[in-house]
Amino acid sequence: MRSLYPLSETLNRGGFMTKELDLKQLRHGTELLKRGFAKMQKGGVIMDVTNAEQAKIAEEAGAVAVMALERVPADIRAQGGVARMADPAKIQEIMDAVTIPVMAKCRIGHFAEAQALEALGVDMLDESEVLTPADPFYHIDKRGFTIPFVCGCRNLGEAVRRIWEGAAMIRTKGEAGTGNIIEAIRHQRIVDGSIKHLKLMEDADIYLLAEEYTQSYVKATEEITGREVDVNTPVFGKYLLDDIKQDIFEILKEIKEIQRLPVVNFAAGGIATPADAAIMMQLGSDGVFVGSGIFKSSNPTKRAKAIVDAVANYDKPEVIAEVSKNLGDAMPSQEIDKLDVRLQERGW
Repeated sequence: MRSLYPLSETLNRGGFMTKELDLKQLRHGTELLKRGFAKMQKGGVIMDVTNAEQAKIAEEAGAVAVMALERVPADIRAQGGVARMADPAKIQEIMDAVTIPVMAKCRIGHFAEAQALEALGVDMLDESEVLTPADPFYHIDKRGFTIPFVCGCRNLGEAVRRIWEGAAMIRTKGEAGTGNIIEAIRHQRIVDGSIKHLKLMEDADIYLLAEEYTQSYVKATEEITGREVDVNTPVFGKYLLDDIKQDIFEILKEIKEIQRLPVVNFAAGGIATPADAAIMMQLGSDGVFVGSGIFKSSNPTKRAKAIVDAVANYDKPEVIAEVSKNLGDAMPSQEIDKLDVRLQERGW
């Protein structure tokens, strides 16, 4: 977020109060600032890139930000093995090449990777199921960072847990690296359907739902300690079960009132064409992440621009038809039921 410059007052040599830039103060810090930065990406496209050249293509195409990683999801899926955060030197090259925000991925639960990336100066972190999970019990406590996080979800429970942990942006998990939009649509419809159903629920029922949504913390703690927990047991760092339940209850009541998530919600996972991007926007997404769909196609430059145009004009079929012409081959795609590994199942 290099374009925001907060001001702090200092005395100049003449004794007068002057304004001095304090970039870190506004870029990072409070929940309001984190969510505000995420909201600034609303209505745009965020593209996965692996080098400075790709980052420049993304910026020239109109991407609002880039996600720096070592390999695009299709290659991570094909090559297997342990996928970790990208080389900081490569991320730095990407940061130096573009003026738009640069995001980066860390492994689920790997707070040390997150700390290193925060120290590097990236604008946002993705605690991503595309990388190999590091912690079998917990996601990162994102409130302990001054940098904003984005996290994936398949349903409202996952979304609410990540928001409670401090995520400033939510995205569908979809099924990354497949070029197949069906899972992103599935997750978007499940989240939206659950939000609509909240409107029909009384507070007592919403509280029971909050209790249900806290069970992943309970199960993790019981597995670690070998003991049953009660409402006064810390189940996520210092946070007690009863306090988490109450906080999630309050988040759910807010969602019921506003009829959407309290943070921006992007689409991700399997988006490969302008029409894929448009359908996710029409289904209510605030923006789109594109991973392998750009740089695994035959004409990345033209396809990148077409997807940006499709997001900006998602409700104009004539524009979608026009920008979809002569793009060349899309990325190779995969049927979901033939996958050996489903990345969307990582996380809880």
